[in-house]
Amino acid sequence: MDGELNQNGVALTLELARYFKRWSLWSKDIIILITADSRAGPQAWVDAYHDEHISPYVAPLPIKSGALQGVVVVDNALDHHFESIHIVYDGINGQLPNLDLFNTAVSIASGQLGMRVALQRMWKHDDSYRERLQTMLRGMVRQGLGHSSGPHSSFIPYHVDAITLQAVGEGGQDDMAMGRCIESIFRSLNNLLEHFHQSFFFYLLMQADRFVSIGTYLPSAMLVAVNFTIMAIALWIRSGRPPAPKVATTMREKGSKPDVDIIQKDGMAAIMPKETTTILERQMFVPVSLAVSLHFLGVIPLYMFNHCSFETLPYYFLLFTAVNLVLPTVLAAFIHHQTSLTAQQYLLLHSFSLLLLGMFLATLATLNFSLSLFVGLLSAPLSFIGNSFSGSVEPKDVFPSQRRKIISTVALQLVSPPVVILAVCYFWGTNVGEMLVEAAFGWKVNGLWMQVIIWCVWWPAWLAGSVLVSPAL
Repeated sequence: MDGELNQNGVALTLELARYFKRWSLWSKDIIILITADSRAGPQAWVDAYHDEHISPYVAPLPIKSGALQGVVVVDNALDHHFESIHIVYDGINGQLPNLDLFNTAVSIASGQLGMRVALQRMWKHDDSYRERLQTMLRGMVRQGLGHSSGPHSSFIPYHVDAITLQAVGEGGQDDMAMGRCIESIFRSLNNLLEHFHQSFFFYLLMQADRFVSIGTYLPSAMLVAVNFTIMAIALWIRSGRPPAPKVATTMREKGSKPDVDIIQKDGMAAIMPKETTTILERQMFVPVSLAVSLHFLGVIPLYMFNHCSFETLPYYFLLFTAVNLVLPTVLAAFIHHQTSLTAQQYLLLHSFSLLLLGMFLATLATLNFSLSLFVGLLSAPLSFIGNSFSGSVEPKDVFPSQRRKIISTVALQLVSPPVVILAVCYFWGTNVGEMLVEAAFGWKVNGLWMQVIIWCVWWPAWLAGSVLVSPAL
């Protein structure tokens, strides 16, 4: 998986194949798969096995053996004895194998064979709070990125539980210990009458024997997503309120009695001013058209970053980042030139944008919790770009002041998707070109849809918010 020749892994696999052929106890077929690389090869094979391959690029697989039960990948590129086994379990698009397979490997390796087990590249885990938190956050980052972390990742989207056993460190464990571990896992899978299904498919691991279930962590992402929905409903209600009539205000100042409505229900009566019970007709054509158009703009970066050559990807991304700095101002000036937004249309555009964002993130939270949480936290400023709420839609109460527009524009630029991507690359010490190439590879080979979330959900919502607070509007 690290770009090194898997010499001991291939040798051990071939030796196990010869060893397994001598037994007659197997109730299932055992398939040995050796590919030239760790990602494109397994993906091509499993696509052909399930007849999902692209004919011009992948040949059909004539011999099949029914539904796949489980996959165990052997990764040992060391030329010396190893110290511990690193279990890699992250799948494509944040999918995970059944926790029972992971627990089986941990129980056999640590419980029966006395080998040290590591995960998420935490080589020295001392079971402290900080180490657990760091392990969990590393798992969330890898789940949020959703890229292929090893040969096993290609099988998980086909509901085939798969893990990778990677030999790491320098210690007293040899190939015999690794072979015994794999043999025990195969015998455990051989005894199954059906697929793993009783345990968890959604979890966050803090240690080899500690995890957080979906019932504990899912509400956090849902609360972040529902924030946008609640704000959208509040903006919708506010858009239907008429401005407070000046006549009624003057009568209140003179002590006169304003016009009131008497509302009766269940034998009880309530007296309310007429302006609070009147609902304006909402002019929705312009806000809906703008919201849909801004979301369709996300197809441009999605297509561009997945179809450019690898050499030009970094330059296109830097060009897009520069254009993204002035794009909200240009769009706001164009909108203002074509049709000046009223206070009600301003609120409706903000409401529709937040409503779509909250809907997408709430759905995504059930599929990829980490990605939904990260995008929701980075999009949180979009809920507070307007002015304080009041009971009317007077323009002076809706449109932010020029000073507040400038501050909001700068704040939103700091959390824009291109800027966040550049900041992440700088923090990890990774070239932005390498990250874009990795994302394009995942899109074309593994069916990675993280870019769809970034450019067709997050970026349009950010663009709509930036347009609303642009000084040109």
